[in-house]
Amino acid sequence: MPVSLHTATVSTFLQILPPIGRLVDKAEEHCKASGIDPKDLLDACLAPDMWPFAKQITLCAWHSAGAVAGVRAGIFSPDLAPGPLAFTALRQSIADAIADLETVDPAELDGIADRDMRFEFGTRRMDFTVTDFLLSFTLPNFYFHATTAYAVLRNQGVPLGKMDFIGAVRLKG
Repeated sequence: MPVSLHTATVSTFLQILPPIGRLVDKAEEHCKASGIDPKDLLDACLAPDMWPFAKQITLCAWHSAGAVAGVRAGIFSPDLAPGPLAFTALRQSIADAIADLETVDPAELDGIADRDMRFEFGTRRMDFTVTDFLLSFTLPNFYFHATTAYAVLRNQGVPLGKMDFIGAVRLKG
């Protein structure tokens, strides 16, 4: 049986986004327990030329629910706004993305899978089909930002393990 585009993308986003929301909770708890200024953790990054933790979280929402909105519109551009410097706003971003994704009809993405789609950033333009955009551009970006958010927290001493990232796997039966 072929895998639907919805299963490959939306179901995957919905597996990983709840743990990403819990990373925000664990980051806030760590700040309270350690006396760390929340701004320091929200602004933490792995390298000077990388987005900070807060932005990594918002980009998880952008490369999931935002990408679905983009394929519906036929165009997607990066979100260059800085990440919010409040845990509540980050939690809301993830909650909104989950709520949006839960409304996606599984047949919708397969119905537009071969439609043209483009990514635009300034003068740069990349043309895709919806399938290629979601599988070769958005999904890798989503995982990159989710993994980076996790790595930033680990680097800052937040006690996390692999299960804090993976979420609820889809088991047989």
